[in-house]
Amino acid sequence: MSEKFLPLNELNIGESGVVVSLLSQGDERRRMLDLGLIKGTVVEAVQKSPSGDPVAYFIRGTLIAIRAEDAQKCLVDVL
Repeated sequence: MSEKFLPLNELNIGESGVVVSLLSQGDERRRMLDLGLIKGTVVEAVQKSPSGDPVAYFIRGTLIAIRAEDAQKCLVDVL
């Protein structure tokens, strides 16, 4: 793995990364954990919506749309 950590929302379509940390707190953090964004999870950016936000990510076998403001609080190590 590289040493370059990016916010999840900066992954290009088709790129993957491994979750290294969540910067969110409280209910927002719990929601992200419930979606499967747990340290060590591989996430792939799959498709942008027509407006560009949200973006669909493949997480633990499920396609999940996450808004940029939420995705920026999840740091990933780009694969």
